Amino acid sequence: MKLNTLIRYKKARKRRGRGISAGLGKTAGRGHKGQKARAGKKLRPTFEGGQTPLFQKLPKYRGFHNLNRVEYQVVNLGQLESLKTTDITREELEKAGLVRRRQLPVKILGDGELTRAIKVAVDAASASAIEKITKAGGSFTSTAKPSAKKLKEEAVEKTA
Repeated sequence: MKLNTLIRYKKARKRRGRGISAGLGKTAGRGHKGQKARAGKKLRPTFEGGQTPLFQKLPKYRGFHNLNRVEYQVVNLGQLESLKTTDITREELEKAGLVRRRQLPVKILGDGELTRAIKVAVDAASASAIEKITKAGGSFTSTAKPSAKKLKEEAVEKTA
């Protein structure tokens, strides 16, 4: 048997409400009376017969979500110690596999010890991380773009 020799079979739609002898006459498969037997708009999926729906009984999501929150990719000082280079940038962290997502900024945290002087140039660092980097003889520079709020504050300070 070859597939291209088969006859296409299309099932005919059921013609409802066309008389008792047609098989689906009279109530046309809708049962007797009631809201679902009527023509017009059907009930929404969450309708529970007038009882308070479950989604209304459940508590609303509460709490505050800061729209200006910045989510960072975190790298610890202990991880920087294992890198061979002394100039640490975002590109170096990507090569080492410590940073994966390009769109998120990078932040250095102070977990771990640093025994050598390194130059770090990433978006942000914690106070303890900056302290440990400078103690080891290195330096930290932020590459983060200043926010509109900071730029406005600086402009006000310059004019005053």
